[in-house]
Amino acid sequence: MKQPWPVAAGMISAAALFLLAGPGQECRAEASLQTATSFSEPGLAKLTPEARGDIYLVRGEYIQAIEAYREAPRTAQVWDKMGVAWHHMNAIGEARHDYERALLIRPDYPAAINNLGATYFAQHNYRKAIRLYRQALRLMPKSAVIAANLGTAYFARGKFRQGFDAYRRAFQLDPAVFDDADSLSNVPGSTSLAYRAHEDYCLAELFAQAGMEKQAIEYLTKALNEGFDNRQQIMQDSVFTQLRKTQEFAQLMASEKIP
Repeated sequence: MKQPWPVAAGMISAAALFLLAGPGQECRAEASLQTATSFSEPGLAKLTPEARGDIYLVRGEYIQAIEAYREAPRTAQVWDKMGVAWHHMNAIGEARHDYERALLIRPDYPAAINNLGATYFAQHNYRKAIRLYRQALRLMPKSAVIAANLGTAYFARGKFRQGFDAYRRAFQLDPAVFDDADSLSNVPGSTSLAYRAHEDYCLAELFAQAGMEKQAIEYLTKALNEGFDNRQQIMQDSVFTQLRKTQEFAQLMASEKIP
């Protein structure tokens, strides 16, 4: 979630994409990553086309992944994976086409619905992205990534309360969804800097409420760097009561030139 399904980690400034098939596929993703480091190219030839595509995908070799998937039976899962490969190359039209092909086969496929939403997010059609993310979340209610994507799309429309509620849900499901690590499951996002400041301020609140002071300071710092300038809110926000007692908070406030 940075996010689509693959989405935006960190402040979820992108939409996160489901790289594999969704429920039950996480172990396969890890296995593919391990295999990618242990198989030689001749060894890859012994695998099924879909397995080869998975390895190329985690390597970031997206053209090779697409070529391998084209040799596999065209299941909904394979169409979705091809869409993810196109998506990572910023070929949004091709990605959308493949996600839609996946949904023709399996209309209730939450990974493809989420990923389709990410294509609309990438083109700033946040209303359509929200509709698709909500649909995907109904089908996969325990997905932190989809909930984070939904929150990001709400923030992009300036709907901060709905965005905060979706982020809180994602955080409760898995706080690690907001990790700012580089990942194949992230596609660069395009929300405005002002909206990112609100996203990161909300994340600082969530981490502070959970007693995770280091992460709270990190996201509060990001929010300030992105232009959040309501010092009164920062100093009066009840969720920061304990955080304001720390040396890190004092140093942060001293270093910021906020009116």
